[in-house]
Amino acid sequence: MANAYEQIESSIENNIATIKLNRPERFNALGGRIVEELGRALDEIEVSEEVRTVILTGAGDRAFCSGVDLKERREMDADERWAHNRALNAFSERLARLQVPTIAAINGLAFGGGFEMTLACDFRISAHHAEFALPEVGIGIIPGSGGTQRLPRLIGPARAKELILTARRIDAETALGMGIISRVVSKDELLLEEVRALAEETAKNSPLAVAYAKAAVDIAMETPIEQGLRFETAAIRATLASEDYQIGLAAFAEKRSPDFPPLTARQVT
Repeated sequence: MANAYEQIESSIENNIATIKLNRPERFNALGGRIVEELGRALDEIEVSEEVRTVILTGAGDRAFCSGVDLKERREMDADERWAHNRALNAFSERLARLQVPTIAAINGLAFGGGFEMTLACDFRISAHHAEFALPEVGIGIIPGSGGTQRLPRLIGPARAKELILTARRIDAETALGMGIISRVVSKDELLLEEVRALAEETAKNSPLAVAYAKAAVDIAMETPIEQGLRFETAAIRATLASEDYQIGLAAFAEKRSPDFPPLTARQVT
């Protein structure tokens, strides 16, 4: 993945794609240009046969992402603000629906749209000094990139309302206790090391099985159990008959690591 960007960095190494928000002087705030570049990075990831896990992080050690660039937003008219919101919302939704696992490496404050991007990821691992907030109601709007929907599903409606309606800022340990993040790394320099270890654990597995399993868990959070079980039944039938399962069985019998093919031509519906 060539890094033909101005406000993000992107790379692929050992089947792991890393996207880094790269506006540290603006706390990696989400202006129009960076959101457009994030969308292009996903375009490349979605057609790649190499990528099996995605890491999303921010440049510098102060901020993962401070949210929407309010200085830029203030200069927009209503239609431009709406278009900017739709582009950011589309990125978060595409991130959530990627068929490969996604990991947010939260290296500093995660506010507003930045916090909402982490909620669209499958895993969230945080530096000890990170802070979290959805401050939108304090300036007259609401979280508009999935925060009002994903946060209640993650931590329950009462706790979600407490954070959203108060615009409260919380630290990493509080976020861990609420279930927003799964791990806090005590030393900042170890954050990406921990995240990469998790990425490698997921990347070694069958891309087909991982995609079906991820979709099944997401469906469990969005539909009645009967519908979820129907999807699970279809998914297990598809994987039982798959090339990946044959590869996995053979590797197990021969006491070696399996070498699974890429997912690209075998999309999960």
